[in-house]
Amino acid sequence: MSLKQHPSPTSRPAWQWALIGVAGVALLAIAALAGNWLAPMIRGGGSAEPAAVSTAKPSPAPAATSSTPEPEPPTTTIETSRDGKPRPKKKVEAPAPPAPAAPAEPATGELHIESDVPGAMVFLDRKFIGNAPVTAKEIPPGTHHLNLTAEGYDGYAAPIEVAVGTADVMVRFKEIRLEEAVDVVHRHTMGSCEGRLLADPQGIRYETTNKDDAFSLKFAEVETFEVDYLKKHLLIKKRGGKSYNFTTKAENADPLFVFHRNVDKVRQQVAGSAAVKK
Repeated sequence: MSLKQHPSPTSRPAWQWALIGVAGVALLAIAALAGNWLAPMIRGGGSAEPAAVSTAKPSPAPAATSSTPEPEPPTTTIETSRDGKPRPKKKVEAPAPPAPAAPAEPATGELHIESDVPGAMVFLDRKFIGNAPVTAKEIPPGTHHLNLTAEGYDGYAAPIEVAVGTADVMVRFKEIRLEEAVDVVHRHTMGSCEGRLLADPQGIRYETTNKDDAFSLKFAEVETFEVDYLKKHLLIKKRGGKSYNFTTKAENADPLFVFHRNVDKVRQQVAGSAAVKK
């Protein structure tokens, strides 16, 4: 029996090998396409559908803008608490009004003047400003002269330095003590009478049993008050009025001299205080 011999692979012509290669490539391409087509069906359990094709629309042209910006609408902020519920907004306090302008600094001084004698007359630079206690205002800074007078007391006089601002001044008077008396004989044009001359801080008075001769004079009313030691004579003249001539029964004029000396000292003090008032 004879066997039919087939040609060996190496004995095939080249075109057959080329055809086999092309067929293989085609089979691989068909397998790849089939895999891509079956994959959606396997994942979704249905037939594969073509993907939707989106058509892009042209965006509208921007609107023309105005040169003046439009005002933005007011926004309201709502505050919420931790539990999510709205709570009232905190009240916004109005700004405090501006503080008033500070007053101008003073340029003058002010004195509050008191004395241990209520009602004492107060003079500043020889001008009466009132009775103590009193306040002198708007005094230019510098040196000024302060005087106080009170009946029955030595007058007070002193320079005082005034500075800008206020200051307190307390004046204490030295009390005038005067208690003098002397027995005298009042000489009349015709005859005489006996009596007693007395003096205190208020003035001089003559006490006698002859009521027509008795008198009482304040120091301001006394115009003349003189003593003549050798003649043992004391003259007292009322201002614009009557004169009184006194002597003593003593051997010398000593009692009249002492009375005149002590009384005249106080009279001069009171007269000096009265001069300040003018």
